[in-house]
Amino acid sequence: MHAWLCENPIGVDALTWKELPTPQPAKGQVLIRIQAASLNFPDLLIVQNKYQIKPELPFVPGSEYAGVIEAVGEGVTDLKVGQAVACLSGTGGFATHVLAPAKLCMPLPPGFPPVDAAAFIMIYATSHHALLDRGQLKAGETVLVLGAAGGVGTSAIQIAKAVGAKVIAAASTDEKCAFCTSLGADETINYSTQDLRERLKALTDGKGPDVIYDPVGGDYSEPAFRSIGWRGRHLVVGFAGGEIPAFKLNLALVKGASVVGVFWGDFARREPQANAAMMGELAQWYAQGRIKPSIDLVLPMSELKAGYARMGSRGVMGKLVLTNESA
Repeated sequence: MHAWLCENPIGVDALTWKELPTPQPAKGQVLIRIQAASLNFPDLLIVQNKYQIKPELPFVPGSEYAGVIEAVGEGVTDLKVGQAVACLSGTGGFATHVLAPAKLCMPLPPGFPPVDAAAFIMIYATSHHALLDRGQLKAGETVLVLGAAGGVGTSAIQIAKAVGAKVIAAASTDEKCAFCTSLGADETINYSTQDLRERLKALTDGKGPDVIYDPVGGDYSEPAFRSIGWRGRHLVVGFAGGEIPAFKLNLALVKGASVVGVFWGDFARREPQANAAMMGELAQWYAQGRIKPSIDLVLPMSELKAGYARMGSRGVMGKLVLTNESA
């Protein structure tokens, strides 16, 4: 097997493509031949030693991938050789093969392409858990999606529309705003050229959004929260903007509003049955055409560093996927 190896987490340039022994699965594991792997923002942070999880060195980055099982370990009874699966295990995806915990594998129904499958779990599980579980979003409510042209942002637009909500998508360029409209957003805000608070006031008749989906943090979180509606829910999804904002708690008091943490990974670990039910519903929605990953670019696995450069420049709209040429 071959893999992009991180031996020193000082950045993307330190990654090297190396030949490694193909491992055999231990108890509870499966060996997957990787067909496609998506590039997510944590994959950038983890090779810079800036992510909350610090893998033991050396490690292979790539949190999310899809492929075909080539071998199963002891005790694995619900998966079989030749079965197509997707997996989000945190590391291992930027390679030709990976050992994955069987319990983290999502069996793929026929007709689920590996490129879509590799771009599916992280964004849709995060947004479903955020909007419907933590945010209790209802039909007819209004959602503001910050960073709406990114991976999780695009999934949030689709899931909110699937349950009958109104979506206001905020992004940094007119091109990204038009992209969000093509995904179903009802209104858009270019927060590089428009005042976020004034635009929200105009679009909601002064009421403010019921739910704020915030994977960005930074400079936009506080003005968004100041605009939230009565009993609003501000979903803290991540900090792609680089800075972790700090709110004055009186803002929550005067709006009767909630600041709600979203940690899908721990939800999946602590509440596996609820997570499995959610993933089943998402798979059904995909089959029904209600949700579909928006793929920005597909690159060969050999061009991983070019993919990282595009992500670092904030140029990705939707998801970027790497594929193995032999897959």
